[in-house]
Amino acid sequence: MDEGRENKMPSTSGITKIQELVYELKMKQVMTTPVITVSPETRMSELKEIMRTRRISGTPVLKGGQMVGIISIEDLIKALVEGRTDALVSERMTPEVLTVQAEESVIEAVKKFSESRVGRLPVLDDNGHLVGIITGVDITRGLLQAIGLEYHEDEIQRYRASHIFEDIASDDTSLLLRYKIPCQDFQRGGEASSKIRKTLYRMGGNPQTVRRVGIVAYEAEMNIIIHTTDGGEMVVEIQPNRVRIVATDHGPGIEDVDQALEPGFSTAPEWIRELGFGAGMGLLNISKFADEMHLESSPGVGTRLEILIWLNAHRKPPEVSKKAAQ
Repeated sequence: MDEGRENKMPSTSGITKIQELVYELKMKQVMTTPVITVSPETRMSELKEIMRTRRISGTPVLKGGQMVGIISIEDLIKALVEGRTDALVSERMTPEVLTVQAEESVIEAVKKFSESRVGRLPVLDDNGHLVGIITGVDITRGLLQAIGLEYHEDEIQRYRASHIFEDIASDDTSLLLRYKIPCQDFQRGGEASSKIRKTLYRMGGNPQTVRRVGIVAYEAEMNIIIHTTDGGEMVVEIQPNRVRIVATDHGPGIEDVDQALEPGFSTAPEWIRELGFGAGMGLLNISKFADEMHLESSPGVGTRLEILIWLNAHRKPPEVSKKAAQ
């Protein structure tokens, strides 16, 4: 392997409880259901009345139970300006619809809202059926509810684990956690990172640090789920002064590690991207929130990602090093 250049990344400000929960919550926990829908044969005059009485600004379009498009208040306004209230929804709707999956993390919706500027995202189940719709308001409401519930749960479950390093007599004490990460199991995506985060909380971890660990662990976990065919492993070593995460897999590897760190770059197959995963922000988010990130990858062999987060109060500028086989 040839040593790549080493980059210094700008320091990152503290992570809030809201940012942490964006990774923890699933779409199904915050989405609006049941969904108000219209058919392609609905006229714009009828759509106007539906939006007015139901106080919505957009809705999916269904035909025979299948979603064929989405119509927004912007589409309605254009029709009204043109005097085409008799036009059918099928003439004005957007047929290519961005969607999300009910079992995926809310962070995927946040990414899509940021990249596409859409105001709402239909939520589908594993069979492609419409089960809900999610907006920025839904996410905000769900996050505020989760803050209260999770705070209560954390207080109840905090126990003697917070003293583990004090109670064990050793020159060098560490706690090793090991997680098997299955490939393409999106329903279980985020389980390992959630367990890591809860373990650190119960050990009395600083909330800001635990949130950063949760984010980088989630992104590393999802990279294995998305990009491998045999899954991989994530090992977490917890010491009094640091958390070390090593994610390994025997997947296709990365041909250009520099390009892999660029925003939006992804090697995920098209069918995975259509499901709403593989947006190309994983490694970038890890490099942003980790203190050190070391990436080694060989095409056809696999990838090893090592992440360090220091537990002391003062963070040094994040550091990224990359190795790639030629």
